[in-house]
Amino acid sequence: MAKKLYVGGLSYNTTEETLKDFFSQAGAVESVMIITDKMSGRSKGFGFVEMASDEEAQKAIETLNGQELDGRSLKIDEARPMSDRPRRSGGFGGGRGGDRGGYGGGNRDRGW
Repeated sequence: MAKKLYVGGLSYNTTEETLKDFFSQAGAVESVMIITDKMSGRSKGFGFVEMASDEEAQKAIETLNGQELDGRSLKIDEARPMSDRPRRSGGFGGGRGGDRGGYGGGNRDRGW
């Protein structure tokens, strides 16, 4: 059964092909996905690698975690399902923020 791994600390220059070659040291790689910014298309510095078996995934964690790729030290761990992650707050939908209410300022010319 394939096992998905989280890979953090990626260089912005790392390609999916480079990452696949790097993980091939530990076994058969099923898939590689580097997460990119939707607007710029630039890497966000992390991605996922799916290894062919649990044993190969464990070997990748043990042998490749902390190793350097493209000048950056990688953080490799077992990927968690999206439902297991804590919910993020903030951003545009996180509250009312700048709601000031009321109807604009007064007219200074009238002396009010």
